[in-house]
Amino acid sequence: MNMRPRKQHWLSLFPDALVQTKGSGRNNIRYLTFDDGPDPIYTPPLLDLLASHGVKASFFLVGQKIERHPKLVERIVAEGHMLGNHSYSHWSFKRMTTRKKLNEIHQTDALLSAFDGRLHHRMRPPHGYVGADLLCYFALHRRNFVYWSYDSLDYQERPTPVMVDRLRADPPSPGDIVLMHDDSDRARDALSVLLPEWLRDGHAFCALPQEAR
Repeated sequence: MNMRPRKQHWLSLFPDALVQTKGSGRNNIRYLTFDDGPDPIYTPPLLDLLASHGVKASFFLVGQKIERHPKLVERIVAEGHMLGNHSYSHWSFKRMTTRKKLNEIHQTDALLSAFDGRLHHRMRPPHGYVGADLLCYFALHRRNFVYWSYDSLDYQERPTPVMVDRLRADPPSPGDIVLMHDDSDRARDALSVLLPEWLRDGHAFCALPQEAR
């Protein structure tokens, strides 16, 4: 299975200032990112795991879940992780009007701002769909989308040992932005095995930088 999907290749042709698919690999750094939270069942043990290893990550949060679980968002910020925007409803942007897409983004930005004081947040669209309208809007407003260069495939319902073996055989490279999710226990269970190994091998993990404004 390919953890570096070809469909991301065309996105890498855009400048990083508009669409980021990979980060800096300096100092052997990789970037763990988690979509679809916060979740009261799965996010706390994931945060516990990251804290136990001193690892910072990026959480792309859904607006409706932010409203339901504000204490979890407070904890994510307090523990030094990055807050990202993953839309308000998590419905695909594919059939939305431009106005509806922007409402989803702005509404979630406003919710996140209450926790970190930032007006704008790095954006990852649900299911990875953007469209030319949002690309143009973000380019004009100097905003940034974050994609990924390494798909963990943790959304596939496979036994943890299978996922661990697959990621161990082809681990993320320096600079890789790793796509994971915190709406199930699959990412945490795999990382509980792999993080100690990767850190022992000299891999480093950081949160992505926020937008400049």
